[in-house]
Amino acid sequence: MNEQEAKEFLIKDLKFTEKDIDKLDIFRNSLLEFNTKYNLISRSTEKSIWSRHILDSAQLLKHFNINHKGIIADFGSGAGFPGLVLAIYNKNPEFHVKLYEKSPVKRKFLKAVSEKLDLNIEIFKNIYDENINADIIVMRAFKKLDQIVKISRETLKKPHKIIILKGKNAQYEINNVSLDTNYSYKMENSITDADSKIIVIEAR
Repeated sequence: MNEQEAKEFLIKDLKFTEKDIDKLDIFRNSLLEFNTKYNLISRSTEKSIWSRHILDSAQLLKHFNINHKGIIADFGSGAGFPGLVLAIYNKNPEFHVKLYEKSPVKRKFLKAVSEKLDLNIEIFKNIYDENINADIIVMRAFKKLDQIVKISRETLKKPHKIIILKGKNAQYEINNVSLDTNYSYKMENSITDADSKIIVIEAR
């Protein structure tokens, strides 16, 4: 999928506005500029940012309702995927986006872009510092599934949803995790990669 096709999908299928696309363009350009000095994303994916990173992140919108009141936390936000993309889309003042990133360099980038785009987000250093108040957890290239479930059990104290972008080993990972009876999951296909999956876990 090329850049124009990715933009058309964002607008037609995911209901991004033209103003959102303009902000995503600024985000992309800032990322490319920052990436000349720091390795935020693989150089091999720079030419496919719109499909490989932006659209891949945006597809998570299909799995929760951003128009409801809630808090979403992006674990290991890195260069802002998926958290910054979701924050750019968000128009709901009662829906809050939190980004968790341990790298000072990446936090610096996230802060710079959020200020440039006037995004209403919070940026945190460590997911282990305190109990996390969130209704939805999202992540992309974070930790192994068993570690994610452990964090869910120990750090989040209320019912929540976990949405994870995973590669071709998604089914193997879920098969090898011991889920409590208050956890259920479903597996969805990624729209950007035929081999990738989205794992949606409900923790009650």
